Amino acid sequence: MSVSRLALTDFRSYPQALVEPGDGFVVLTGENGAGKTNILEAVSLLAPGRGLRRAKLSEMARQGGPGGFAVAVRAVAEGGEIEIGTGASPQAPERRQVRINGAHAPATALSEWLSILWLTPAMDRLFAEAPSGRRAFLDRLVLALEPGHARHASRYEAAMRARNRLLAGEGPLDADWCTALEAQMAEHGAPLAAARARTIEALGDVLAAQPEGPFARAALAIEGGAGSDDLAAALARGRDRDRAAGRTLEGPHRSDLAVTHVAKGQAAEYCSTGEQKALLLAIVLAHADLVASRAGRRPILLLDEVAAHLDPLRRAALFQRLSGGGQVWMTGTEEALFAEAGAAATRLDITTTSVGSSIAIR
Repeated sequence: MSVSRLALTDFRSYPQALVEPGDGFVVLTGENGAGKTNILEAVSLLAPGRGLRRAKLSEMARQGGPGGFAVAVRAVAEGGEIEIGTGASPQAPERRQVRINGAHAPATALSEWLSILWLTPAMDRLFAEAPSGRRAFLDRLVLALEPGHARHASRYEAAMRARNRLLAGEGPLDADWCTALEAQMAEHGAPLAAARARTIEALGDVLAAQPEGPFARAALAIEGGAGSDDLAAALARGRDRDRAAGRTLEGPHRSDLAVTHVAKGQAAEYCSTGEQKALLLAIVLAHADLVASRAGRRPILLLDEVAAHLDPLRRAALFQRLSGGGQVWMTGTEEALFAEAGAAATRLDITTTSVGSSIAIR
């Protein structure tokens, strides 16, 4: 899978931009704040959700621009070449629009064409923060293997939000409406939880089979959130409890991704920042191998400032692992950090001008 053409209009710091990268390494270098991560964010919008920053759509529109933005992509996917357009209009700045080969489509349909995974500096504290971030990370891993996961996740979340609003209301509870919402949660929650479990099992097998190397070996598990086998009945029994709490307390939205540093026998949350970064890299690299073995093509990887925090040994090992195929977008402030990327890499200089960011091919 790869992006062969990326065009931006009024996206973040770019009034206009056009990139036509190759299949392998795509290296973006420039000063802090020049707009490197903005390019990765644009590519991340080829997946369902709000992109690697999880920002509001209105925040992606260029400041001082007309409002709204557009990202247009030509990509090579599992089904052949594909044209994807996404963005928001000035009239509806928080309503995401998606077109696939010229036809309107829901954002969840993007996962049927492309698999995209990213690592950003903000994720360095993934293991120390709230479970919601780890669930989102896990769901991106699942999406690359099971595109239908996006539909189940979005419908489960919609039903749960509606149930929470109903429980928070004043006066007698509409039991029939609550029962209907609980049935929807059960309908989509079961395949949601099952897909997560399948991904963890398959990824765990890949991680366990990898030889010892410069990156930490991780063991994965899902904790909590499974609830009763009959989720609808469990939710019905828990209405009074949930109404008092102001939220739904049972279901797959309460699960957590648990990661262990195998060599140390230590939970990731208690590891050093460097060890946590190494664990994340190990998971992402193993996941890319898993997707390649299942789909025959490696996912697109977006690695923001990944080389700057690795020692030379691990940096060389990273490039060696990534050179096996697939498109990998990487950012950094220094060109020297990417010497091992090779002459075939697409190298782009990102600079700031009086009207915004600009891109030049090195």
